[in-house]
Amino acid sequence: MHKPIEKITEEDAKEELRRLAELIAYHDRLYYLEDQPEISDADYDALRLRNAALEKKFPHLIREDSPNLRVGAPLLGPFKKVQHRKEMLSLDNGFEDQDVHDFMERIRRFLNIPPETPIELVAEPKIDGLSATLEYQKGLFVLGATRGDGTEGEDITENLKTLKDIPALIAAQDFPNVTEIRGEVYMRHEDFLAMNQEREAQGQPFFANPRNAAAGSVRQLDSSVTAKRPLKFFAYACDEYAPFHVKTHWEFLEKLKEWGFVVNPLAKLCSTVDEVLAYYHELESKRTTLPYDIDGIVYKVNRIDWQNRMGSSTRAPRWALAHKFPAEQAQTHLNDILIQVGRTGALTPVAILQPVTVGGVVVSRASLHNEDEIARKDVRVGDTVVIQRAGDVIPQVVRVVGEKRGSDSHPFSFPHTCPVCGSHAVRLPGEVARKCIGGLICGAQAALRLRHFVSRDAFDIEGFGSKHVEAFYKEGLIHSPADIFTLEERDRQSLTPLRNREGWGDLSAKNLFKAIASRRKIPLHRFIYALGIPQVGQATAKLLARHYVSYEMWQEAMRAAKNPENEAYIDLMSIDGVGPSVSADLIAFFDEPHNREVLASLLKEVTVVDEKPLAASSSIFANKTIVFTGALTHMTRVEAKVRAEALGAKVASSVSAKTDYVVVGEDPGSKAKSAKELGVPILTEEEWLKAARGL
Repeated sequence: MHKPIEKITEEDAKEELRRLAELIAYHDRLYYLEDQPEISDADYDALRLRNAALEKKFPHLIREDSPNLRVGAPLLGPFKKVQHRKEMLSLDNGFEDQDVHDFMERIRRFLNIPPETPIELVAEPKIDGLSATLEYQKGLFVLGATRGDGTEGEDITENLKTLKDIPALIAAQDFPNVTEIRGEVYMRHEDFLAMNQEREAQGQPFFANPRNAAAGSVRQLDSSVTAKRPLKFFAYACDEYAPFHVKTHWEFLEKLKEWGFVVNPLAKLCSTVDEVLAYYHELESKRTTLPYDIDGIVYKVNRIDWQNRMGSSTRAPRWALAHKFPAEQAQTHLNDILIQVGRTGALTPVAILQPVTVGGVVVSRASLHNEDEIARKDVRVGDTVVIQRAGDVIPQVVRVVGEKRGSDSHPFSFPHTCPVCGSHAVRLPGEVARKCIGGLICGAQAALRLRHFVSRDAFDIEGFGSKHVEAFYKEGLIHSPADIFTLEERDRQSLTPLRNREGWGDLSAKNLFKAIASRRKIPLHRFIYALGIPQVGQATAKLLARHYVSYEMWQEAMRAAKNPENEAYIDLMSIDGVGPSVSADLIAFFDEPHNREVLASLLKEVTVVDEKPLAASSSIFANKTIVFTGALTHMTRVEAKVRAEALGAKVASSVSAKTDYVVVGEDPGSKAKSAKELGVPILTEEEWLKAARGL
């Protein structure tokens, strides 16, 4: 490494760049993660300068793991996980004006508001940045975190302390003793361009867009790097309104400004749908002239008491809507159509495109969804097509430009066998996707299921990315989830241990084993989601976990539910949000012997933690199952369901022996009769409301 740059051959440079990447990564780990540096800052800087000089002379030799391709301090170890005081939910999306009309109509129906009563909405630009939450105790900013999976995020406190828009101390007498302020970290266009120009002058790679720049900047292990980045913060929410003693969201925003937070000045209070839509279209026309990126408008019901009554679904508040701007479009040539096999076996056609820029991102592939879509749009290889990024994220083919179709265009023949394993690909009645029946013998499905298993919202094994999973699968190191947890023990006996493999070292191998070991205990809802059962996403997994509480109760119920006459099947079908189709997939999963073998092996390695109760035990309805029947007079059925869930109850759609209470309104019908026959306590609507208020 001491030979002058000008005298180094290409072969020597290739080997030296490999050694420098490994050596710099090693010293980064010692410095950022273990606080035990072995070399001086000057010696470390010399390594970085040497690497940069070699890459400048031999740009075609730049490695994928080059230190210069990492933004600031590399994320070589996990940030500390922190639990949010209250879950950070997503937002439901709207794309057309009619979606806003429907949103307003849902509010009226839910709250039983007459047409003549105005519904005020606060409209706020939807900033395209990184969501963050700030915890204050006695006015002092003590904890900052990313959104993460909504329940827990990553501790980025020290990085957020470097932002001037975030007050470090609030001395106001009316500021809550303990609270979380939520908002968006972003970067202005002019600052983004200036930073990229500076990076170009220093020979560093560009950031793709302001959002990526902001996200990468707040996830630095060295906060001094974050401090040099021109980051901004808009505050717009909190975990709980009650401590602020305000009646509307607009009052809350005014309070934030009084306390020194920056609130988006474009936020507007609207009284009618027409006013809301006029505001939306005005900002849409001005979108490209704004100093920062926005991808839509967020509407929130202004009255907080109405927000509280409407509550939230498992993923989003019912009182808010994100009205997204139309996706940007572009024309390009469709070079080919390839088939991807998903973890459920679904065959998805993917358009291979002549690269084109859409919304500031270069797109070379786009989804064609399924064979029916290809036929409906008459998409052919060789066509000129219009593509867009749906929600400004997922590229998709919108239509064919018919007048540009040439003689070389030809129809695509959808395969009836899996391109990965050769198994039959069948299409069942009522389904749009053709699926490979190879199951776990199909390499694509097995590897993708393992990737899903270790993903952030499932087991969340830090440092075990998709490339590692696929490599380990191909090399025979892991074939099932249980293999992940026996990897370290097998590695000790291996003639080719992980630390000796290319791209790995002693410390990186230890870090992976440590990350795996830290996930030997997992909450039930994450465990269910990790199994990758068709139609069981995060929301359904949480519904199941909250209903059955423990893994033992869940698996016993799923196996018993195979018999549709069994009480277990009736109980499963009574879960609000779990219908016949989802029930069929759950039962089929447990009916498959191979799946039961996988579960048995996995449960020898991990402990599934019982789901936490939805509400404090002070509520008599906490963890009780309630069925509502008949016409309610004091609130709508939907509001009653939300009120019950807020008290920790599980709301079912049918009466069974496991039902704890049946609440009857006018003309209750057969459910009240079933309750009497089963000896289930029956409450009138008035009795339920009185008990719910704790009177």
